[in-house]
Amino acid sequence: MNLGQLLQHGRPHPDTPGLTIAHARAYELCGAVCFGGMRPRAYARLARLSGARPGDRVLDVGCGTGYLTRRIAKAVGPTGSVLGIDPSAEVIAYARDKTREPHCAYEAGVGEALSAPDGSFDVVVSCLAVHHLPEDLRPVALREMYRVLRPGGRLMIADFRAPRTRPVRHVIAAVTGHVMVDYRVDLLDGLIAGAGFDVRGRGDVRPWLRYVQGVRPEKP
Repeated sequence: MNLGQLLQHGRPHPDTPGLTIAHARAYELCGAVCFGGMRPRAYARLARLSGARPGDRVLDVGCGTGYLTRRIAKAVGPTGSVLGIDPSAEVIAYARDKTREPHCAYEAGVGEALSAPDGSFDVVVSCLAVHHLPEDLRPVALREMYRVLRPGGRLMIADFRAPRTRPVRHVIAAVTGHVMVDYRVDLLDGLIAGAGFDVRGRGDVRPWLRYVQGVRPEKP
């Protein structure tokens, strides 16, 4: 069983046609192995790149087991708040069990139909989640992230960057399946701009991530 198979429930999920994590502990183990010991440093950098500051209200879309969510919670401190959403009840339960910060919460939800009111967050982040959605729902999810951000709010999307060398691509395909190796992370800029954001930055986070930063304009 590769990681792509671990991501899928045995039956279609009622809330989304996208892939969802079926085995939280196995997913965590695969994450630790695939990052080769670099996961803590990589996610600490993502938390900084999000621009989350003390007192901010942050939404983590497709939070999975809450690995990034918990680091964002440290950035915003007790005067802020972080909400992680994911369609998988198993990973939500796992994330709650691992979280000690009272200002860090989780609930079931899907990126293409967020339940939050308009303009209710200062920052929206999402890591390794967009590629789980069918292509036609990715723009929908980005428009939802735009909607729930306040004017001037900040966006940071990070997703899998396929290896550039053929031998490593073969290894990743064997571990994760082609859902990740064939993913066009270079299209993120266009998706984010198409949702109405001003793209403000982009780059790589070793070993496997590409990030794009955006801002919701103060005026339409």
